[in-house]
Amino acid sequence: MIRVSLLIAGLVVVSACTPVPVDPVIAAQRCEDRARAAQAPTGEVKFGVNSRTGAMSSFKIGITDDFVRGLDPELVYDRCVLEMTGANPIRRPVLR
Repeated sequence: MIRVSLLIAGLVVVSACTPVPVDPVIAAQRCEDRARAAQAPTGEVKFGVNSRTGAMSSFKIGITDDFVRGLDPELVYDRCVLEMTGANPIRRPVLR
């Protein structure tokens, strides 16, 4: 009886550590973003004015390790989808 309880408890712990696959459509959207970031550095520039503090500006530059390593964006997409879903992509990425 104790062995059965320990076996069931062990299975519960192991199943809790197993990653849950993501929906293929959601995975495709997230992985397309990652593949786009592998194409080139990303950036954001903001300008604004308000009556309390006056003018403000900010900028962000993002460079991923996939870009630095020179990985093919489609390969990045394929690997990402496989990691997230456990299956091959359901469609090709839409990269801009």
